[in-house]
Amino acid sequence: MSVVNVTEAAAQQIKRLLDTEGKLDTHALRMKVVGGGCSGLQYQLMFDDAEREDDTEVKSEGVRVRVDEKSALYLVGTTLDYIDSLMESGFKIDNPNAANTCGCGQSFGA
Repeated sequence: MSVVNVTEAAAQQIKRLLDTEGKLDTHALRMKVVGGGCSGLQYQLMFDDAEREDDTEVKSEGVRVRVDEKSALYLVGTTLDYIDSLMESGFKIDNPNAANTCGCGQSFGA
């Protein structure tokens, strides 16, 4: 089972953002889980040009997503999607390991 599954829509948005910043060839999207938020843990997404020894790198649709070892424990089987509709726009994280989530979907408990 992959640590993170990236949908085609998410991959296309990651490519667009990296290309806009001129980082398409040098950076990957880093997904991280940190303490905080109303449910105890929260997600962080950022572009990163450094691959660490404990990283797991997922390649999908021409983009790279990196997850550190600690975050991977919380993210195994997670799907990263991108939604762009009249009601919402942004990355959506579907985490099967989340025992509960807050109303905004930015934090979770495991």
